[in-house]
Amino acid sequence: AIELARIVLEPGAGPDGVVDPAGETTRLIDAGVHPDLHVIRKELARFSDDAGLRKKLLTNIPIDVLREHVIGGMVGGKFQEAPAYRTSVRGHGKVFIIDEAELLDKDGQGMLLKTLEEPPLGTYFILVTSRPHRLLPTIHSRCRHVAFRPLDDAAMNQWFQRFDATGLDVSGPEQEWVRGFCEGSPGMATIAAEYGFHKWHLALAPMLDQVATGFFPAELGATMASLVEAFATDWVKRNLNASKRSANNDGARFLFTILAAHADRQLRAAVEQGDPPEAILKAIDLIAEAERQLWANVNLKQVLENLAVQWTRGVVSCQLSVISKSGPSY
Repeated sequence: AIELARIVLEPGAGPDGVVDPAGETTRLIDAGVHPDLHVIRKELARFSDDAGLRKKLLTNIPIDVLREHVIGGMVGGKFQEAPAYRTSVRGHGKVFIIDEAELLDKDGQGMLLKTLEEPPLGTYFILVTSRPHRLLPTIHSRCRHVAFRPLDDAAMNQWFQRFDATGLDVSGPEQEWVRGFCEGSPGMATIAAEYGFHKWHLALAPMLDQVATGFFPAELGATMASLVEAFATDWVKRNLNASKRSANNDGARFLFTILAAHADRQLRAAVEQGDPPEAILKAIDLIAEAERQLWANVNLKQVLENLAVQWTRGVVSCQLSVISKSGPSY
């Protein structure tokens, strides 16, 4: 979305989308101070003029954040002019990026509709989401859908060879694991390398292999929770405007991705060997259910402890089912 904004806001950008890497537009965007690029995140609530909004838990994008930074309206008894309808400062359009757009509730999405229907001239709105099903059909009907697909192996090879990618400081088995984990996403590869997701994998894999045999490792839930907690603490230190609760949720989503990748490898091996896949398929469903529970604000530690228990229970249940179907052996 930022790269698209870079092209839109660059006066000299041609039809091929080439932007001067040393130009003023690039410098302003990279510094995070371009006056016509507005990135809307839930964390903006922390900088509101309204004290009540500053104190809110950042589990969604509050309507008042939309009013302050996009559509205008009353916030805390004070009328806010709509930034979307202001004149472009640099005279070459405006771009509003709403990150995690699925965090807008139905009322917020409804209030945004009018602006999306009749956007000001030269103003672009980009709604970034990995969960488009959470957006109202009326939002979908007023937007052009652009899917960001994974890069192929050749493109990822080029990316890893670039100078900035070598700063990831991963090589050998770790780089191979990161390549497989990121599934064609340079952004995910960067996060995985910076936060040591390969170490998460090394810590969890032996316990998950025990679960696959029907043995319950009592430390599994606590280990998962400690990894997420460490990630959230580090994330908040690196991003001063970040919410600890939001960072916990992000860390949990990365954890679920690692668990799902492990289950996927088990599933492929089971299919190749002709083993019953039911227990692994059930585990994948349990991971998805744990993520839904997290979105419903269930306590993170409880979600992870329950996932560990139910995963093991599912394996044992499938083992007993196989024994029952095959009958006793004398």
